[in-house]
Amino acid sequence: MKNIFKILFLSILLVSITSCNNEDSVQLTLAPQGGGVITAPAQGTSIVLNPGESQTNPALTINWTASSYGTPTEVTYTVELAQEGTNFESPFKAVSTTNRYAIWNVGELNNLAVSAGLTPFLEGGIDIRITSTVGTTGSLLQISDPITIFVTPFTTDLPKIAVPGNHQGWDPASAPTLASSAFGETDYEGYVWLDGEFKFTAPNDLGNFNWDLNWGDDGTYTGILKENAGDNCKASTVGYYFVKANTNALTYSIAAVNWGIIGAATPTGWDSDTDLVYDAATRTLSVDIDLTSGNGWKFRGNNEWGAFEYGSFDADGHLTPGGDYTFDGPSGNYHVVLDLSNPRAYTFTLTAN
Repeated sequence: MKNIFKILFLSILLVSITSCNNEDSVQLTLAPQGGGVITAPAQGTSIVLNPGESQTNPALTINWTASSYGTPTEVTYTVELAQEGTNFESPFKAVSTTNRYAIWNVGELNNLAVSAGLTPFLEGGIDIRITSTVGTTGSLLQISDPITIFVTPFTTDLPKIAVPGNHQGWDPASAPTLASSAFGETDYEGYVWLDGEFKFTAPNDLGNFNWDLNWGDDGTYTGILKENAGDNCKASTVGYYFVKANTNALTYSIAAVNWGIIGAATPTGWDSDTDLVYDAATRTLSVDIDLTSGNGWKFRGNNEWGAFEYGSFDADGHLTPGGDYTFDGPSGNYHVVLDLSNPRAYTFTLTAN
């Protein structure tokens, strides 16, 4: 009789364990049962980003509901952006998180909008969707219904054109560039070492310089450009030039500039310049010179006043015309480098020898 009870007890225990295991198996089975839903921002929200405001100001918050997998588990959410109407053929993955929200400030949203393909200063649509996965392998993908918002991004980069020619092997991709005064303007300028013939080229939609859109001389050599045709422009002598081109007005000009340093801080005072020497490898000009502390000096072109002078800084720390610098370091010999290779963002350095 005791053996019968033992057998009965073990049978009941085995059935209970099997039942519990089956329940655990059901509880641990994950299956997609519904993706999240974007609750903010509202469909059709319009955002204009302003380069003049603090870039850390909040600009966009996205909220969404939880995706369901039939049992509690950690879910990884990814916010994907794409240009409106592209059906997410090439989505930009903005952020991955286990939270159900994402927040971007002005600078971050601007970078995301440009990365998604929007054109600065033009309103464009961005499709947004939330994908969700589980596990380290990102399995059981679920995708929310998308929404569309409209963003007007900006850029602080100045538009540029390239100047390929004899001076660098006629390669637009590696050519020095000119910059316009602002986005949307076509008044390009900059400093270029020229060696005979050259042309102007524009970047393509991806920002790469090639020959698809270019300008040459109209054949009269009177400073008139011709689009996608014409002769090569010409510099009569090899040297460093201040180059200007307006691709809307179809005009251009070049002026040879020999740069030097002048001022009370230099050995020859304000009476004459100490010439700078151009380095083709670095596209900079430099000289070693004795400077005396507490005295003024500046960069001057062509040994004359008025046309080419740099002696002050703008708000970004770049050289601007006019004014004088004051040398406030210890008197001694210095290596001075004038860098005019970045158009409209000119700089210099002083290094003690």
